[in-house]
Amino acid sequence: MIKIKSIPALATIVVTLAVFGSIVFAAQDRFTLKVPNGLAFSESRGYEDWSVFAVSQPKDLLVVILANPVMIDAYRSGVPGNGKPFPDGSKLAKIHWKTKKSSEASAPTLVPETLRDVDFMEKDNKRYADYGGWGYAMFDYATVSDTFTAHGAGSNCGYACHTIVKGKDYVFTGYPKR
Repeated sequence: MIKIKSIPALATIVVTLAVFGSIVFAAQDRFTLKVPNGLAFSESRGYEDWSVFAVSQPKDLLVVILANPVMIDAYRSGVPGNGKPFPDGSKLAKIHWKTKKSSEASAPTLVPETLRDVDFMEKDNKRYADYGGWGYAMFDYATVSDTFTAHGAGSNCGYACHTIVKGKDYVFTGYPKR
């Protein structure tokens, strides 16, 4: 039998577990998202550990461009400059952040402030034959809700933008000298 003094403590524990449990279950699993007619977020699982091979700075954004080992090996062997296409399994990720001025750097320096979106490309000549062999996806990030949403129409949208670099196997960013 439970003593009367234990009931408030037990109630506090139950409420605390319920609140924390609902927070855990309410957290979004971004790997369940998929762009219509394009890639699923899960197809680039582990992208955070891929090699950074380039950066860019369009307007008020900082962009880090990552490539998986298959793509890095292809770049190092001369693709696409040697006229060969990237092999199936090549993957890119682009992470876009809004910027702010660093309050700590001694010189004027822009640093990432908030995540804006994460974009992916994956080479699969069979699956994406109609799009130059590439699948595309954009996932917008909402800071307030800490969630991602699929953006656009997937491979149709990505392919339309990338046709201007068809001669580079539809990839804008080259592998810069190191």
